[in-house]
Order: sequence, then structure tokens, then C-alpha cells
Amino acid sequence: MGLDIRLPIGLMFAILGALLIFYGLVSDKAIYDRFSLGVNINLAWGVVMLIFGVAMYIFGRRGTSAMRSAEQSAEGRLIEEIEHATGEERERRPPAH
Repeated sequence: MGLDIRLPIGLMFAILGALLIFYGLVSDKAIYDRFSLGVNINLAWGVVMLIFGVAMYIFGRRGTSAMRSAEQSAEGRLIEEIEHATGEERERRPPAH
């Protein structure tokens, strides 16, 4: 399956961050003076969550799978040669559909 977990996590954090930013912008400023020492905590954490979500989404879109076949890397080819020379090579199974 080709779904990278960073995509839905990134979207979730971005959407929740945007909601917090919106709520921080439209809410009553007196609430923050009374309960959070004048800091608009919804706006601050909304920005943090939005940035994190966008970063996760971007990394998920441009990232590739960490698993590669042995033939695609120099180390993998070397290990395949060693296993073939020592007789430890296993049969190749066709990929499951």
C-alpha cells in the first residue's frame, strides 16, 4: 500500500491548527487577559500546529518509501553477492498483490 502516514497526520494537524487560528482571531480578548496572562494561546498553538501539519504533509508528499530492494543500493548488492558466495541465498518470492 502506498499511503504514507505523514499525509493524514499532516492534514489533521493543519486543519486543527487552522481552526485554532480562526478561533484565536475571533474570540474575546478579555478571556486571554483573565485566564492566560494576556497570551492568545489559541492563536499561538494554532500557528504551531499549522506549521507542523504543513511540514508533515510536504514531507509525506515528497518522501519515498524507506524500503528498497537489494538491487537498488550498493550495500544490498554486496550482501547479495556475499550470500550467493556462501550459499545462504534464499529463493525470491514474487511480490504479493
